[in-house]
Amino acid sequence: MKNMIFGSDNDVTPLILRLTLGAVMLPHGLQKLMGWFGGHGFAGTMDYFTGVMEFPALVAFLVIAAESFGALGLIVGFMTRFCAIGIVMVMTGAIMMVHWKNGFFMNWSGQQAGEGFEYHLLAIAIAFALLIKGGGALSIDRGIAGSRHR
Repeated sequence: MKNMIFGSDNDVTPLILRLTLGAVMLPHGLQKLMGWFGGHGFAGTMDYFTGVMEFPALVAFLVIAAESFGALGLIVGFMTRFCAIGIVMVMTGAIMMVHWKNGFFMNWSGQQAGEGFEYHLLAIAIAFALLIKGGGALSIDRGIAGSRHR
């Protein structure tokens, strides 16, 4: 069971993927959790998710946790697969609830009503690769599973 959750080889590819996905997701999480980077912080985000979006409070909390703590987990390689599942769920929800209606492309020219979902698909694909491969080189997961796991 431990190897199923934490196991990974010493491959550098998952390291690159988790650092990239974590670094891209962390600012979004910190907007929601801390109010940094122009965000509304925990209380404001909870109010928006539960009031405007009508999410149950638990779901709103889990979105914030996945984007902030999940991103940190990816960066250090702790519970990589679990964090990746959280990112997949958040990005899938964002596509379905917000971005699908805006089409595929990001709103580079400001001509669309909102942002498309191409970014979200990339995040989902990276997260699925991490689900398959695990944390890779320099991950806490690898240390937990033991260096013998290949």
